[in-house]
Amino acid sequence: MSGVAQITCVLPHRHPALLIDRISGIEPGVGVRTQKAVSVTDPGYRTLSNKASELEYVYPVGRLLESWAQSAVLLACWEEPNPDVLEGKVALLAGVKNARTFGPVYPGQVVDHEVRVVRDLGDTLIITGGSSVAGRQVLEVGQLVLALRGTEALTPQPEPTAAPRLSSPTTTDKRS
Repeated sequence: MSGVAQITCVLPHRHPALLIDRISGIEPGVGVRTQKAVSVTDPGYRTLSNKASELEYVYPVGRLLESWAQSAVLLACWEEPNPDVLEGKVALLAGVKNARTFGPVYPGQVVDHEVRVVRDLGDTLIITGGSSVAGRQVLEVGQLVLALRGTEALTPQPEPTAAPRLSSPTTTDKRS
């Protein structure tokens, strides 16, 4: 098993954006299993009052999917780590298809993520998998496409110099 120290050697994410706590198994190019311990100290729960209902403590689906996607990036970058987004290759989410949730996740629960490579196209990976809590499926991802691109592709390009505008000819009204 590997913890946060090894994860941050591969990924550029740091607290509070890092949403993976542990790697329980990895086979580079094939699959990874990771865990995320959901905690009431998560920034998303900060604004809740003492009278918040149980429904308000449901872990946001967006963060659940992001945690799973970080596991996918971990797998994609395992053999070529990139803990610095200003150099090397950056993993870009190109698309998600058929993602479904099956039930809530609450603080105090541990989410188990499973990620598998469906197809490796060199600098683009097609990935599938899901997440569970205590054996109960909570997320299924039919397909996620990750594109690995060099940071130079993300550097803002200088604005092209605008060509001089041609003025339109003026017309005069010659009515008699």
